[in-house]
Parts: sequence; structure tokens; C-alpha cells
Amino acid sequence: MDYRNDAVLDFLASRRSHPPKLLTGPAPDRDQLLQLLTLAARAPDHGKLEPWRFLVLERAALDRLQPILRQEVLAAGQDAAAAEKSASAFASPLIVAVISSPVDSGKVPEWEQVLSAGAVCLGLVNAALASGWGAAWLTGFAALDRGFAEAHLGLRPNERVAGLVHIGTRGATPPERPRPDIAAKTSWLE
Repeated sequence: MDYRNDAVLDFLASRRSHPPKLLTGPAPDRDQLLQLLTLAARAPDHGKLEPWRFLVLERAALDRLQPILRQEVLAAGQDAAAAEKSASAFASPLIVAVISSPVDSGKVPEWEQVLSAGAVCLGLVNAALASGWGAAWLTGFAALDRGFAEAHLGLRPNERVAGLVHIGTRGATPPERPRPDIAAKTSWLE
């Protein structure tokens, strides 16, 4: 194989997300972030529909939304611990909300378009990690609660938050976690 890239294979074999609580500032500046978003947008996209968009939550927006998020989690009937956990995720230096925004298409099913948004999330995490930043792809109340996402993230009726990608300066290296038993997860048809 003429196109083997051992450096990329080594990166993929060792990559791991950096939980938001391990991220510190600074975050990428706008030019750096635009480069990461450009790399993330190289995701599979059947029909070239671009069925996703980005919403960048900078520090000022996160500071403004954090107490609102805490209050809305409590108003939804969850306890104080759940409210604090949800709000603490907004302590990240920067969050990019990847919004799944399916496009009417007679050829590309909505499900494939949603998967494209998920691929963008992973592409953004990998681009950030490969660039030396810490990053993690999460969801949580802010992404999953329709009322919060519509009111505060500008979600349109046909959209969903595919992921909240937290990006910042790497803190402590997270411990390795158990990985799946690939043989147990794999079937073969011959």
C-alpha cells in the first residue's frame, strides 16, 4: 500500500478524549477554530447536502448560559446534583455545538444525514486532538432538552444537537479506559 500513514494510525490507536473538567484556557482563537471546523467538515456527506451547522459558544456565552442551564435542569424536575453537573460542563473554555440540520432530499435518507453530523463531531474532536488541544464530544441536558436548545441555542424545528464538542488546553492526561473486545463485537459472513 503506497498510501499508508503510520503517524495517523498511531494517533488513532492512542487518541482519547479529554473530559471538560480537565480542560483549561486558552481555547483556540477564531482562526484556529475555523481551521478545525474546516477539517471536521471533511466528513462523509452523501449528496453534498451539508446537513449540519456549527454554533460556537465562546466563554462569554457559556458564562451567560451556565446559570440558565442550572435553573432549567431544576425546573425539569432533576435534583441539585444533576443541575450542578449539567452546568459544570459549561465551564469548558469553548464549546462547538454541532447541529444536525437535515435537508429535504429525495435521494439521501435523513438517517444518513444525521450520521454525517455525527461524523462531523468525531472529525472535530480528532482535528482538535491532533492539533494539540484537548477535546471531548458530549451531549447532556443542554443538547437533549428541546426547550433549552430551541430557546438558547437557536435550534430550528427540524434540527437536533448532534454533539457539544468541548475544546481547550489539555490538562492532566486522562487515564486509559477499557476498550471493546473487537472479536466479541465482530461477525463475519463468508
